[in-house]
Amino acid sequence: MNLTECDKVEILVLVDNVVDTLSSTPFFVTRETAILRKRGLRRVSGAALCCANHGLSLVVTAHGPDGPRHMLFDGGPVDFAVERNGTRLGVDFGRIEAAMLSHGHWDHAGGLPRALGLVNAANGGKAIPLYLHPGMFHERATRQPDDGVMPMENVPSPRDWRDFGAEPIVTDRPTTVLDDLFYISGEIPRLTAYEHGFIEQVRRTGPDAPWEPDPLLMDERFMAVNVKGRGLVVFSACSHAGIVNVMHAATAAFPGVKPHAVIGGFHLSGTTEAIIPQTVQDLGQFNLDHILPAHCTGWRAVNALVAAYGEPKIAPAAVGKRFTFSAP
Repeated sequence: MNLTECDKVEILVLVDNVVDTLSSTPFFVTRETAILRKRGLRRVSGAALCCANHGLSLVVTAHGPDGPRHMLFDGGPVDFAVERNGTRLGVDFGRIEAAMLSHGHWDHAGGLPRALGLVNAANGGKAIPLYLHPGMFHERATRQPDDGVMPMENVPSPRDWRDFGAEPIVTDRPTTVLDDLFYISGEIPRLTAYEHGFIEQVRRTGPDAPWEPDPLLMDERFMAVNVKGRGLVVFSACSHAGIVNVMHAATAAFPGVKPHAVIGGFHLSGTTEAIIPQTVQDLGQFNLDHILPAHCTGWRAVNALVAAYGEPKIAPAAVGKRFTFSAP
């Protein structure tokens, strides 16, 4: 599939599990405080800063041959996080031209309705394409130690998304969007022997249907852009498929294109902490220049990645950070 090279990609972390206004960063990362000061911050207070929340949302700008195009990758868990952080960081929601929901979980979908509302309010009420997988609309839950279940908030239906101001595009096929600058994957093949998915997850097809195992989460997809002279930048929101499987799928989709960076949640916390050593080792085969852990990666995995690869290859994400990758 053709993917147009961009001269530069900018990734603004709108929602993430952590804030970090103090740690030093490599040259390609701008911290939240620098963005806020540029926007006129003159006195620091709690009300002036962004907030962390369990989830992920990225505003991605790819600068292509015909100018910049703007994509929203997930919406975080809740309305107030999107609005609070977007307002403080100066996100021009009216310039966002398309969005995708990476998979059917509340911590990526819950803030999307408000994000779409902000987009519509700023662009004159124009609905934007929202890319969705047909498998994300079943009710889901996590199996508990007592064998009960804890239901998750449902993903809104395509009709609901239309009411929120989107033009839903429901497909499991890969596609390119916005001048072919952004690649949205199809379903991710499961190749590794150790990445087993979200083993506690169950789903049901109706309110009276039985709960059934749903560990593979086949509705999960990744996004990618190709930076001229650098290579592929891969966006993986939660990596329930396994981040190594994600990278295998990305390199298979674009053979001959060097993987440059990967950003997102790698889901190496909780019950998946056992696969941290093998995951860290196997990421080495892709010869990535940068690995940018976020959201559900977990501190143990971040520490293991830093121990294995060091800085600046490993540069953890946080709310308000902006990552910039440009052509040489």
